[in-house]
Amino acid sequence: MSRNDDTIVRFSGLKPGRYSYSFKLGKEFFERFENDEIRDGKVEIEAVLEKTERVMVMNFTLCGEVTTLCDRCLGEMRVPIEGSESLNIRLSDTEVSDDENVAILPEGAFEIDLAQWLYEYVAVRIPMQHMHAEGDCDTETVSYIKSEEELKLEKEENGEVDPRWEALKKLKNEK
Repeated sequence: MSRNDDTIVRFSGLKPGRYSYSFKLGKEFFERFENDEIRDGKVEIEAVLEKTERVMVMNFTLCGEVTTLCDRCLGEMRVPIEGSESLNIRLSDTEVSDDENVAILPEGAFEIDLAQWLYEYVAVRIPMQHMHAEGDCDTETVSYIKSEEELKLEKEENGEVDPRWEALKKLKNEK
């Protein structure tokens, strides 16, 4: 992933207080990540940075949609994205954190690139299984899948068993 200024927040010189940011994530943003899950998208993220002397908290609100592939027909489909996240940003040369909602930056840091966090906030909102609504899938692909299933059922009804299963049963019986 390459660095891009559209996701960098410079906090050096900011006085304690609240600051608002807006991010618009599109196809170009998602292409920077090596992941085939998200093909395209239009996601708007509003962020509010609350800065104190040592700690900063960013609260994000996400809204939009991404394009991914249907698990059933492999056709493109849109998935709505909504939600909110929070990221704690601390400056420390010694502290380490395993918490995914905490970013530890060196004392001299003056900015943070939020690209990876923004991508992950979107990616975790995509359901594990994503399929078109019934009837919206590519009809050619679905008809192929159905014909394969029907052929398999027909073989089972005729008493034909997949030879791989027979070989596995023989191995099990030899024990």
